[in-house]
Amino acid sequence: MRSDKVKKGLERAPHRSLFKALGFTDEELKKPLIGIANSFNEVVPGHIHLRQIVEAVKAGVREKGGVPVEFGVIGVCDGIAMNHEGMKYSLPSREIIADSVEIMSMANAFDGLVLVTSCDKITPGMLMAMFRVNIPSIIIAGGPMFSGNYKGKKVNLISVFEGIGKVKTKEMTKNELKELESCACPTYGSCSGMFTANSMNCLSEAIGVALPGNGTIPAVFADRIRLAKETGRKIMELVKKNLTPKKLITKKSFENAIAVDMA
Repeated sequence: MRSDKVKKGLERAPHRSLFKALGFTDEELKKPLIGIANSFNEVVPGHIHLRQIVEAVKAGVREKGGVPVEFGVIGVCDGIAMNHEGMKYSLPSREIIADSVEIMSMANAFDGLVLVTSCDKITPGMLMAMFRVNIPSIIIAGGPMFSGNYKGKKVNLISVFEGIGKVKTKEMTKNELKELESCACPTYGSCSGMFTANSMNCLSEAIGVALPGNGTIPAVFADRIRLAKETGRKIMELVKKNLTPKKLITKKSFENAIAVDMA
């Protein structure tokens, strides 16, 4: 196992001592070590529930004989960062995410990686890290939010942006915009619509690094939890077979993803 670099042999006694400080048993130290990159935070609607997703992933990993170890990853909400100096930080966050996941994966010699993501720059950052480290890896997203309903019409975050212009042109009152902003994003999850988040999570599926349903099962559905458990089970299969991203992803995979994106 790759993780034997930090667990096995006479010279790794100090390493084992540190693992035991975390509560690890000797039996656990014989099992594959699976890094779980958790981009949970309390700022991004698509990430507020990711702790629940991570716990389901861990259950799947343990079921198949692995030891999950979770670490944190930053995440920016492009919607909240928009229209002020915060937008200067969105794209650079992608590089920091990729660098952070690479650092944790290499420093701790994980046998496999599960990348728990959702929104705009986080999924690309996770994908970049996955291909850099090239160990058995899989992505699971938190899933899309529901669209809202305003006066019998489906609405989403874009409807609120458009509402600003409508108020300025007297097509909508400020009170109506207030009502709209309160119902346009009715659940947690990545913003409803084929924006970067949902597009990238669909493409992760199409390119072959996420399970079917990753891009489309709503965040609030129990099916999302079941998918997370299956993702945990799947990473153990990938580790056992040593199926790394560069073994799985081909030119045809990218062509498939491009076709899905164009569709």
